[in-house]
Amino acid sequence: MTNNFTLSALTIAAIYRSRWQVELFFKWIKQHLRIKAFYGTSESAVKTQIWIAVSVYFLVAIVRKRLAIKSSLYSFLQILSLTLFEKMPILRAFEDIESQDLATENPKHLILFDF
Repeated sequence: MTNNFTLSALTIAAIYRSRWQVELFFKWIKQHLRIKAFYGTSESAVKTQIWIAVSVYFLVAIVRKRLAIKSSLYSFLQILSLTLFEKMPILRAFEDIESQDLATENPKHLILFDF
């Protein structure tokens, strides 16, 4: 693009800005939606997989908010993926985690590098 002298500098800058937005979008997808690889190569297959992943992400966020679970969305997804096939209420899986968090918050822990 930078060798195309028929386009103005502002047009080239706008193209690169748009390209950067696409890069940021795919970075967000990789970080949050857990899409490791696309199962299809057509535009429709990629869009379908992205929309399904976005839908699952938002449904999990809604459930987390309605249940008033304080753990991060990433932790929530991790716990759900581990307890997916266990027959138990969702809140019970998170009660165990929250009680472990409270047990580790001991004020008598050794503090390193406290000068």
